[in-house]
Amino acid sequence: MERDLKSELQAQARAEGFAACRVTRPDAVPEIAARLSAFVADGRHGQMGWMAERMHWRGDPAALWPEARSVVMLAEPYTPEDDPLALLEERDRAAISVYARNRDYHDIVKKRLKRVGRWLLEQAPGEAIKVFVDTAPVMEKPLAAAAGLGWQGKHTNLLSRELGNWFFLGAIFTTVELAPDAPARENCGSCRACLDVCPTEAFPAPFQLDARRCISYLTIEHHGPVEESLRARMGNRIYGCDDCLAVCPWNKFAVAAQEMRYAARPELVGPKLAELAALDDAAFRALFSGSPIKRIGRDRFVRNVLYAIGNSGEAVLLSAAQALCEDADATVADAARWAVGRLSGVL
Repeated sequence: MERDLKSELQAQARAEGFAACRVTRPDAVPEIAARLSAFVADGRHGQMGWMAERMHWRGDPAALWPEARSVVMLAEPYTPEDDPLALLEERDRAAISVYARNRDYHDIVKKRLKRVGRWLLEQAPGEAIKVFVDTAPVMEKPLAAAAGLGWQGKHTNLLSRELGNWFFLGAIFTTVELAPDAPARENCGSCRACLDVCPTEAFPAPFQLDARRCISYLTIEHHGPVEESLRARMGNRIYGCDDCLAVCPWNKFAVAAQEMRYAARPELVGPKLAELAALDDAAFRALFSGSPIKRIGRDRFVRNVLYAIGNSGEAVLLSAAQALCEDADATVADAARWAVGRLSGVL
C-alpha cells in the first residue's frame, strides 16, 4: 500500500496541537501581487514601510524560496473565554486585544511548526523546510485561503466554517511535493457585522482595509501622534482591536484554545488605566516580559493609555494625565495634554 505522507503530516500537526492543516502551492495566489501593489499605491499601509520595501517577495510566495514545492498552512486557535466587547464599557480600564493577553504567539507557534517540520524531514530525508509566523514577507491569509483553511472575510481576516476566526496562522514552506487541497469558498453572504461595528470606519468597502484608520494599526504600528479625529474613536482600546472578529457569526463554530499560554493573564484583563499610565520603562518591560506588547515600547504604549484616559470621561483620571504633560517623550506629552483637555471639557 502506497504511503500517504500528506495524511500522516496532517495527523502529526493535530497531535502537536494545530486545529487544521492544509496544503497549497507557492504559486497558487498570483492575484496577490496586484492587490498588494494597489494597497501600497493608495497609501493604505500607512507607516508600514516594510510592506513596500519587500513587496516583490510578499506579492510572490514562489520568489521567497524558489526551491519550495509545497506550502503547508496550519491554524492554531486562541479563542477567548469571554466576550472582549464587554470591556469596552469599562471606561476606567484598558481593553487589550485577546491575542496579546499572555505569551507572544510568534514564539509558541514557531516552536510547534518546527516540531512538525522536523517530523516531515525525518520522513523525507534530503528535503528541506522553512517555517514562518507573521514575521517574514509571507501573505499568510491568501495562502491559507488557497489551501482551503478558510476564506478572507469582509474584514480581510481569515474565516473558517470549523474554527470561526479566532486562530493564528503558521506556514511551512518545503521542497517536499505534497498534493494541494482545494481552495475555500467565500461564505460571508450579505452579512455586514464586521464592517458596521468598526469604530473608525477602516473598511472602505467589503474585503478592503485601510490600515491608517484601523485601531490595531494605530495602537501598534503607528508611531508619533494619532490624528485627533481618530483618537476619540479609539475608546479604551490600548493595544489592538477585536471588534470585527468578535461580532462574526461564524464564531459559533469556534473551537476552544488548547494552548494554556494563550489564556489571559488576570492582570491583563481590564487593567486600570491609571496604573498603566504610571509605568516607567523598567516597569513596562517587567509587566510585559514575554508579551507581544513589549515590542511597541513604553512611550507608544503610554500614548495609547492616555488616549483611553481622555476618552474615559472619568474626572478621577485627570491627575494621571496631568502627571505626564511634561513627559520626556513629545508624543506622550501631547497625548497627556489632549487627555487633560478632554477631561477638563476644553476639547
